[in-house]
Amino acid sequence: MASNWSLCGICNSRQMTKSSVVWCSECDEGLCGDCKEHHSISKGTKNHETVSIAEYKKLPTEVLQIAQVCKLHNEKYELFCRKHDCPCCKKCVKSHNDCKALIDINEIIKNVKTSNAYYEIEQTLLEVVENIKRLNTNRKENLKSLKDKKREIEAEIKQTRTKINHHLDKLQEDLIKELMAVEQKECRKIEKLLTALKNKEKDICEIQENIASIKQHASELQTFLTMKDIEKDIAVGEKFMQSITTSDTTNQVNISCQINKFLPQITASVQIFGEIDVSSDPCDFTIQKRKDRQAQIMVDVPTRNIDNLTLTLQKRINTRLSNVQGCSMLPGGRMCLPLLLIYVIIT
Repeated sequence: MASNWSLCGICNSRQMTKSSVVWCSECDEGLCGDCKEHHSISKGTKNHETVSIAEYKKLPTEVLQIAQVCKLHNEKYELFCRKHDCPCCKKCVKSHNDCKALIDINEIIKNVKTSNAYYEIEQTLLEVVENIKRLNTNRKENLKSLKDKKREIEAEIKQTRTKINHHLDKLQEDLIKELMAVEQKECRKIEKLLTALKNKEKDICEIQENIASIKQHASELQTFLTMKDIEKDIAVGEKFMQSITTSDTTNQVNISCQINKFLPQITASVQIFGEIDVSSDPCDFTIQKRKDRQAQIMVDVPTRNIDNLTLTLQKRINTRLSNVQGCSMLPGGRMCLPLLLIYVIIT
């Protein structure tokens, strides 16, 4: 882990307290202005790279906490074991006697910031971020589709309920209309009979009044002849009453309603309005890998162009060598295909 960068390490060793202005990662300590000058011209440290404390503090905490000396022996790392993929100090070598891949750590870290490995990490990180963004977009689209589908299903549920309500309202309206028509029809029949009875009652009352008057004022002959006419009227009245009582006009009329047996069963048989089903389809998202694309390009380029190459002798060089052959390769094992292929015969 890095030392306290706010204080000059050299001055602190001399029991002095000075604020550091630069940081030397190789020395793993901060340097004040005076020590910085000496550090830059000293034979052992003049090639050390330094960075201002302000810039050094910007490094991630994880980087600042990386130990640059061996945790077991508190000595500077000098070797790197490829077998165990770890740095080693000189004392660590004892535990790596069987390791044949011990390399000077300075050879490994030389130009590491411009190495292909560092470039690959940068590109891989860019690729991961890009894939994360694409996956994020994919999931947001799924989220939006879920919300849209929810609104669509909700509208369908309400529409179905509305259709059912309208249908039941129509059935109810038709039944009420039928009820009203039946009630009015039967009421008209009874009212017609009541009107006939009322008229007949009126006629009888008139006869009664006439009989009372005849009894007091008519002669015997008038009374006799009138009685004959009244007897006829009474016979007609009795016949009228007899016809009424024997017909269905005096039947006790009742109305009732038999509700469709399937309607009460709705609440018993239909316990749910519907079911929400969740299905999952395989995601059409694919992780893009730069190495795969590079490999595809490496395969495609030769197969597309190699058959059309034409060799042209440009120059003959006498090297006095024999059996010389080979092919120039780019880093990563890719064949160099220049725009202009120069065919050289070596003799």
